[in-house]
Amino acid sequence: MKKFILLCLFIGGLWFALSSFQGLAAKGEYQSIVLDFRENVPNTEIEAKLNAIAQQYKVKPRLNSEFSAADNVYVVEGDRQTLTSLRNSKIAKSTEYIEPNYIYRAYEVPNDPQYGQQWNMRSISIESAWDETKGSGVTVAVIDTGISQVPDLKNTKFVEGYDFVNDKVAADDDNGHGTHVAGTVAQSTNNNYGVAGVAYEATLMPLKVLSAGGTGTTSDIAEAIRFAADNGAGVINMSLGGGGESEMMKEAIAYAHQKGVVVVAAAGNANSNAAEYPARYPHVIGVSAIDSAGEKAPYSNFGAGIDLSAPGGSNSGKIVQETIDPDTEEPVFAGFQGTSMASPHVAGVAALVKAAGIQDPDEVESVLQKSARVVQDDGLNYYGAGHLDASAAVKLAVRGQITFKDFFRWLRDNGYLNPRFWIDGGAVALLPKVLMVLGSYLLAWFLRVYFPFTWSWSLSWGLVTGSSGLFFLKGFYIFDLPQWPFRLLGSSIPELGSAIQGYSELNPFFASVVIPFVLIVLLLGNPSWKKFAVGTALGVASCLLISAFIAPDLGWLGSGAIARTFLIGNALACYGIAWLAMKGEGSLVS
Repeated sequence: MKKFILLCLFIGGLWFALSSFQGLAAKGEYQSIVLDFRENVPNTEIEAKLNAIAQQYKVKPRLNSEFSAADNVYVVEGDRQTLTSLRNSKIAKSTEYIEPNYIYRAYEVPNDPQYGQQWNMRSISIESAWDETKGSGVTVAVIDTGISQVPDLKNTKFVEGYDFVNDKVAADDDNGHGTHVAGTVAQSTNNNYGVAGVAYEATLMPLKVLSAGGTGTTSDIAEAIRFAADNGAGVINMSLGGGGESEMMKEAIAYAHQKGVVVVAAAGNANSNAAEYPARYPHVIGVSAIDSAGEKAPYSNFGAGIDLSAPGGSNSGKIVQETIDPDTEEPVFAGFQGTSMASPHVAGVAALVKAAGIQDPDEVESVLQKSARVVQDDGLNYYGAGHLDASAAVKLAVRGQITFKDFFRWLRDNGYLNPRFWIDGGAVALLPKVLMVLGSYLLAWFLRVYFPFTWSWSLSWGLVTGSSGLFFLKGFYIFDLPQWPFRLLGSSIPELGSAIQGYSELNPFFASVVIPFVLIVLLLGNPSWKKFAVGTALGVASCLLISAFIAPDLGWLGSGAIARTFLIGNALACYGIAWLAMKGEGSLVS
């Protein structure tokens, strides 16, 4: 009874949360109300009802425009209370609907003539973020090759930085990389020139730690981090990295974090299964790169240390900003690609979030991750929490602290509250996996009808291994540890061929009768292990049958009739060899 009461309370609480939560469709500003009278209502009756509204609510109903008369669409001034009253009145029976006359606004589109080339800005939904904030009051330290104040940084605010390579105050750029990165953060915008920046009202702090050749030392970088933290930076961007863990840099990052600085770093461009340092350190937001199609950029590192993904560009579409030509030191608009280009997008949005009122660096990171657009089937952690979404991040920050409702909205908007997400292949592909396990036991039961045997752990373990594996482990990811062991443990035998690579499609060699056949041949003489081999054959048969009907995605065989036929044929073959292994024995003794 106690469990039943607790269950009822849980369901009641969930229903209350669902019913009381307002989605985007119920939100919006309005100062007037639309009444659409039905076409079959006589004009005299409409006139009488409009007069009644005018007298009761002290308003003057009017046609919305000269084109509204045919549809009987009228507008009256009113607020939420007026709307509720009208909907509950007798007038509502004569209308198609009574609804708020919501106020929509144009998203800010900058007048920079080359803004159209910046697919990356639209990719992160920057325009609606600018409706809330543009980063004013936040200083972003760009720890890089320095910054040269090219024409499209003329209107951008700067504070004094430092050149740690040459030990001087002026941190000019002699490479072009740092100026390009700084442009993504805060290129002068709405100046009828060039391109736009993410947080164009933020202030830049140039800190040069890389030489003209693009190299620098951990000691210079660590000192630059402390300099930024001590001189008012709210965000640090480091589009640099390499191998080797530095205690000095680790301590500097911890120092900056303690002083409230958000530290962002590029993951690296080696297409390796781990972010490089400093993206890999604690208290650093590691950023991988995506291309214009939203896919992982070919060069981008992935896996351990990736917290978020952002536009980094590729050959099909680069990141355009104004920088300098390192040979002539003249200004030039150039398209670059790399995780170096992805990182300043996150740093810029972090500045927007800080300007919106969230100051603690952990909370800023939480806002960025919770508002990110989640990418499903990200087995190798290409994208971290997902794709950077400036609009969602700023809106989440503007509402203040992250509440249960915000988290609930994030779960809902990303599909986690939809049962189909879990059943049809979301986090753990629950229903297909359960069907595979049940199917394997059903096949074992059919076999038991003809060859009586007792159930055993080895048989059951074989059924699970062949049909589903420990599938719930697939989503586990522990920082700085390889994920492939979890993917292997979480995969059934047919999935092993693609488990290490993290692919969703099956490998035809593994998704066939081959492995069960080999196991039965090798283990036929051992009574206990024979049960395991028979169980795996039945489990594989169930997995292949379910896959044939639910997701026949079979590597180079495609996902059509050929793949289905292959899966069904091999499933029957698996059941056949289990049958043959049992035939003639009479029983399988525990």
